[in-house]
Amino acid sequence: MKNLESPTPPASFTLWDYVVFTLMLVISAAVGLYYGFAKGGQHSSRDFLVGGRSMTAVPVALSLTASFMSAITVLATPVEVYCYGLSFILTCLSFIPMVWISSEIFLPIFYRLGITSTYEYLEMRFNKATRLFGTVLFIIQTLLYTGMVIYAPALALNKVTGLDLWGAVISTGVVCTFYCTLGGLKAVVWTDVFQVLIMLTGFLAVIIQSVLVQGGVSVIFSDAAQGGRINILDFDPNPLRRHTFWTILIGGTFVWTSTYGINQAQVQRYVSCKSLFHAKMSLYVNLVSLWAINLCSVFCGLCLYSVYKNCDPWTANKVSAQDQLMPYLVLDILRDHPGLPGLFVAAAYSGTLSTVSSSVNALATVTATDLISPYFSLSEQQLSWVSKGLNIFYGAMCIGMAGVASLMGGLLQAAISIVGTIGGPLLGLFTLGILFPFVNSKGGLAGLVTGLSVSFWVCIGSQIYRPLPESTRPLALETHGCNFTMAENVLQNWTYSTQTEHITSAQQHNTQDRPWLADSWYSLSYLYFCPVGTLVAIAVGLIVSLVSGDKALKLEAGLTVMKEDLTCYKLYKILKQKAIGNSFKLDLAGGKEKKSGETNFAFRDIELDITQMQSQKSLT
Repeated sequence: MKNLESPTPPASFTLWDYVVFTLMLVISAAVGLYYGFAKGGQHSSRDFLVGGRSMTAVPVALSLTASFMSAITVLATPVEVYCYGLSFILTCLSFIPMVWISSEIFLPIFYRLGITSTYEYLEMRFNKATRLFGTVLFIIQTLLYTGMVIYAPALALNKVTGLDLWGAVISTGVVCTFYCTLGGLKAVVWTDVFQVLIMLTGFLAVIIQSVLVQGGVSVIFSDAAQGGRINILDFDPNPLRRHTFWTILIGGTFVWTSTYGINQAQVQRYVSCKSLFHAKMSLYVNLVSLWAINLCSVFCGLCLYSVYKNCDPWTANKVSAQDQLMPYLVLDILRDHPGLPGLFVAAAYSGTLSTVSSSVNALATVTATDLISPYFSLSEQQLSWVSKGLNIFYGAMCIGMAGVASLMGGLLQAAISIVGTIGGPLLGLFTLGILFPFVNSKGGLAGLVTGLSVSFWVCIGSQIYRPLPESTRPLALETHGCNFTMAENVLQNWTYSTQTEHITSAQQHNTQDRPWLADSWYSLSYLYFCPVGTLVAIAVGLIVSLVSGDKALKLEAGLTVMKEDLTCYKLYKILKQKAIGNSFKLDLAGGKEKKSGETNFAFRDIELDITQMQSQKSLT
């Protein structure tokens, strides 16, 4: 077992690390070149935006996973386990209802309607104002999130590896824009496939080396158990607790459904499949790949704790932020293996590339479909060129938003939480349209606006009045194994005790000044922000629709869920037909006592007549 008392990883990459990282960028760009010029390139907006609706299940499934797993997942999930324990692994359970709801409720309708933008449905079901509102919300949400996805990992990797910050930001944005503009959705999907494989390879490199360094998997789990990190089965129903079985299962189901069920970046992939069967299968294959990446990232968190259980680099001021812990670990344990640190950084940036490319492509799609096509008469070729221009525009916008994120400082966490609150009310709006035929446009808009107001209220309140440690429950991080000099040890103890006293006095002061809502409504688990927005939007939408009338609202066929959309109903019909067929065969078999010619179709009298007619014809 490795004894890391005073780890001092190298401050920068080696040549081989840069080679591996650059190779990942080059291959991603090459995919865009291939699909930009193969078979004559992109002939129409349909080819460019939805891949000609010819994609198959497996590449789309891996693309769905890559779009969901950003570099923040690669860097932050292990730190979540390191600081709070193994409970985050329960997200694997929340993926199951998410996949079922998305594939059975939302996917069949979007695929049946043949829409390119998710928000086309809102105009079909409600009105144009609702469609525009949804489109604008999506654009704001995606730009904010994408800027943060580009900047946050670049900053973390810069601080630890010495990788140039703005060089990484600009190269990421330029490469994404390049292959999105040339190759359209097909290039995005196939680069996502490549990037998922890179992410898994990077995780495996860290896991294998950590297991070798620590002396086996059992040692890692033993260290985690002794450090209180095996805290999965917490069934406390208190909604104020940050992570419990219920907050992760219920809140996670809503969060992931708002991502996979209605988000343009994901729906655009479903409708690109060549059949509804392939579209549904892509979701279920995606479930397996989500499990694989999630389990790898969680186990990396256990490895991180096992290596630094006695000398936390963050507390010991070896890193300036917790999101730098994974790059720090990689450079520490893989320093003697040139190229492997570069592989992990390539894995982190693969997450960034996949998310940014999905966002850029989705932003271009909704802008072209929802904001340009309805108001300008363009040919297919012209719309294709407009879509490519929009990819360039949004690629530049995302790089610019990374610059804005760099100025936000401590507000980054607030921005992440606020962006997450938009998905809940939108999920409520789509649910109203799909499941409740009597809901009208007044109810839909009222529900959306109210849901947004409530979810922003609780989200902003939680940022102003941070939940107390009783709700978040961070686990202990130790430094007693660090090999400080006498002066450093005195300074470290003084700094730690001063910080502790300051935090304790600040908490006592804040507890006295905190309003009643701070320790109730504002302390709600962040995973419940999305369910709150969804349920409020649904409740208000139902009430307003009932009060405002239009109970006999006439809708076009196919805008609401039908029993024929459900796989369980299709299975029921198949089994019923088989049962009827078997009973019919039994009836036929039971008629053996009847005259010949009625039991078996091959020996009916009409067959004999045909034989006689044929013989007579041959004689003549």
